[in-house]
Amino acid sequence: MRRTVITGMGVISPVGNDIPAFWDNLVNGVCGIGPIRSFDTTDLSVKVAAEVRDFDPVARGIDPATARKTDLFTLYAMAAAHQAMKESTPDVAPERLGVYVGSGIGGIHTFINECRKLEEHGPNRVSPLFIPNMIANIAAGNIAIAYNAQGPCLPVVTACATSTHAIGEAWLAIAHGYADVIIAGGTEAAITPLAIGGFNNSRALSRSADPKRASIPFDLKRDGFVMGEGAGIVILETYERALARGATIYAEVTGYGNTCDAFHYTAPRPDGSSAARAMNLALSTSGQTRDDLLYINAHGTSTPLNDPIETMAVKLALGETQARKALISSTKSMTGHMLGAAGAVEIIATALALKEGLVPPTIGLENPDPQCDLDYVPGKARQAKITLALSNSLGFGGHNACVALRKFKD
Repeated sequence: MRRTVITGMGVISPVGNDIPAFWDNLVNGVCGIGPIRSFDTTDLSVKVAAEVRDFDPVARGIDPATARKTDLFTLYAMAAAHQAMKESTPDVAPERLGVYVGSGIGGIHTFINECRKLEEHGPNRVSPLFIPNMIANIAAGNIAIAYNAQGPCLPVVTACATSTHAIGEAWLAIAHGYADVIIAGGTEAAITPLAIGGFNNSRALSRSADPKRASIPFDLKRDGFVMGEGAGIVILETYERALARGATIYAEVTGYGNTCDAFHYTAPRPDGSSAARAMNLALSTSGQTRDDLLYINAHGTSTPLNDPIETMAVKLALGETQARKALISSTKSMTGHMLGAAGAVEIIATALALKEGLVPPTIGLENPDPQCDLDYVPGKARQAKITLALSNSLGFGGHNACVALRKFKD
């Protein structure tokens, strides 16, 4: 298997629309959750979300015509890809350049707008761009067009595990020689009354009116997740190419786990065994030793079911002793749950934690749940010489994904 490294990263998020702002806000514990501004919440019991602020697609490298006619989830992805490719600047043949960018939901803004047109004016007024703007693979397609990426293009749709799977599958493709460089990640723009209504009525969302007490992973008073939005993109390429051209290397991708609970369409398997197996699979190719200090960017959604079961899964995967030595945090405490974009954004945070030797905190963790009894780095970032890291994503449908990263050493 060929070694694979991360040489470029881009982000659009509730805590920053570029990597420096994103990282600075994470390590300083800045909460990106606030009152919903994009629509009237009078009829909703959920009043807060983690919205992207001050997003100008044209200023982010997207031409005005595309910006006018394209769904927001695709614009977020294209803007994040623009950042990542501008930083990485890989000189690669088109047929060796791939795109693995997914979305959990896709163009829901387009879907809602065109349904309204149908209801009010009939089918003849539905836009000819309805289907190409709505379908979840179109972000990957547009990125491929923008960069003439004629290699493998594989959008993934696995709910909240989407972009972790996308990056894991991209790692496999490079490791086994199907591409030399892949633009990988995920995107989501689903903060709408329809989506919030659906999630809320399934009792998945926090109803806290206090933004700082809404997403509080591993806290005894947690009552659900907070919807977020944005995109995360990484550039993966072979170690040999990156080294030869003197590229900046953030981290090395060393493992990937992909399992399914096969238990329930929304609830996780109660014993955490399938999630634990995903972590073990990711670690199995990562050369873990007793000298490694492990960091885990947890899925950590702040829901009553996820957090204790993920804690159980970590203990199953590592064993009780090693689990208690690991540093764990949930950046969803600051970004909210970015759904299909969450995994990629969290892998970016994990790569930066390894590179900088600084673990972002779990903010809002004031009353630890006795069932969640590991070191979740509460409140403040912590300096630590971490050498190996996991990023977990656990999605509706029982999808479990874990990507392992190792601190890069030349």
